[in-house]
Amino acid sequence: MIESSLHRLAIVVATAVAMEAVATLVHRHWMHGPGWGWHQSHHDSGPGVRWERNDLFALCFAALAVALFFIGDAFWWPLYWVGVGMTVYGLAYALLHDMLIHQRLPVAWTPRTGYLARLRQAHRLHHAVRVREGAVSFGFLYAPPVQRIAERLRSRDRHPTAR
Repeated sequence: MIESSLHRLAIVVATAVAMEAVATLVHRHWMHGPGWGWHQSHHDSGPGVRWERNDLFALCFAALAVALFFIGDAFWWPLYWVGVGMTVYGLAYALLHDMLIHQRLPVAWTPRTGYLARLRQAHRLHHAVRVREGAVSFGFLYAPPVQRIAERLRSRDRHPTAR
């Protein structure tokens, strides 16, 4: 296959979109599972916290992206562009999740309507559960309708064994 701008762009976009699914699965099954020792710091911290143990996950993903840059450059060019797609996702995550939702850097704006408000509200519902089990809404850049998330949270409260 000949490398072209269209191929590179397709790989970057596909990777960035796929990263939301990967991040959601990692968040649900690893961060709220065996990786809770790192992730708990994120559930315990408040607005404006600069660094938390949970940031080690971002460093792991960044290290993987850097490795893909080197491997892709040396052996198989598509992997380089997968690394770019992971980096694009990581930047979107940092801007939306860390800066806007958690206000880890001072942001004077809070969205009241639309996609960003829904994302913020869904993440707040995720943080309503401060323990490893029973959380809802594990996505970072996609959130189901807030009413559906809130109902799942209420349902878990009514039926704690149905997790």
